[in-house]
Amino acid sequence: MSVFHFFKKLFRKRWRRWRRAIWSCAIVLIAGVVIWSGQNIKDQMKKLLTATSDETPLAVETMHYLKIEDDKQEERIEDQREFMQKLNTSKGKKHVHVRITYVCGTEEQDLGRLTADGIYELMNKNPLWQGRLDDKGEVWLEQTISDLSPACKRQAYISVDSKGNLTLFDGPPEEEKVMRTFFQLDVGSMESSLPKDVIKQLEDGIRIQDIEEYNSVLSTFSDYARDMAENVMKPSP
Repeated sequence: MSVFHFFKKLFRKRWRRWRRAIWSCAIVLIAGVVIWSGQNIKDQMKKLLTATSDETPLAVETMHYLKIEDDKQEERIEDQREFMQKLNTSKGKKHVHVRITYVCGTEEQDLGRLTADGIYELMNKNPLWQGRLDDKGEVWLEQTISDLSPACKRQAYISVDSKGNLTLFDGPPEEEKVMRTFFQLDVGSMESSLPKDVIKQLEDGIRIQDIEEYNSVLSTFSDYARDMAENVMKPSP
């Protein structure tokens, strides 16, 4: 069995985990249609909220998530408004930096000194940038992207460090350029469950070239995180 096909198979198995999120979105849409059509909301929502008996109701769970996202968005808008107010009251040019933060990797660029008008022009062209002033009065225009940076796509590997931690490396693992440590693996459980060629590939380093591979590898080996494995092995009271 090739390593690629092994992860592809495991990634497909996790489809049943995603179905729950899809059903959550569907339930919220159904609730919106019910409200719009003027039906008996109380009775209909009761049915939605009791759709599952042994888990947190999906509609409640989804609405809670949406509420958190709304709160974050309001906070970002308020931070941006405060930044613009400070920029409006400042005088002269400001030293400006751009920072793009990825799931794996960060890119920074120094744009030199710009006027407030120049900064606003940049932000208008890049509406997802979030501005802030640091302690030195310098401007940082920042954005978070749910993807791997170009550098990570070229040279990132996931492997195991000397302490048994699943680790993201910048380059081959033997160069020991650690970018991020995820969690400690239950190596014994992993070796007894996974094919030998998969273990060997992990030890040599699994090349990560896109966000799908990154998520697939993390999802696969999270099943063997030591704290999770120990919880599973504990006898029921």
